[in-house]
Amino acid sequence: MDVNDYLLDRGESDWAALLADWNWILPTQFTLWLVNCFGDLFLVLPGDGGICMLDVGAGTLRGIAADREDFDAKLRQDNNANEWLMIPLVDDCVAAGLTLPAGHCYGFRQPPALGGAYELANTEVVDLYAHYSALGQLHAQIWERLPGAGQPDAPAAEPEEA
Repeated sequence: MDVNDYLLDRGESDWAALLADWNWILPTQFTLWLVNCFGDLFLVLPGDGGICMLDVGAGTLRGIAADREDFDAKLRQDNNANEWLMIPLVDDCVAAGLTLPAGHCYGFRQPPALGGAYELANTEVVDLYAHYSALGQLHAQIWERLPGAGQPDAPAAEPEEA
């Protein structure tokens, strides 16, 4: 397995603009490290170098590793590579002829947070800007309606490039 087959080339994208609708959940400081083919982000936190994963389909941010070395080790354990990089679904997309032009990723016709399945029939090629904007706004609205939810005090800072 070549991990790069399951990652997007971040290219010349304006990641601060792409992630503007995710300020409600992103940490105030982070370094954007990796992006999988479904647009999920792997962030490096300042200080301890902890790794967080923003799952844009589910609208969740969770810590997954203590640092980059721990991430590399955990990626080889259990089913983590398949889950974090969505390897089986990316392989299905490639086999079905869904190619990713620059500035695009795979996305779900019906987001998993709204009951959409993690399957080829629910997958399409989407523009990165539309993908992040629509899902960020959707998840922010869902989050605002959760009992006890409130907006974070400070907006997220612009991501640094790794």
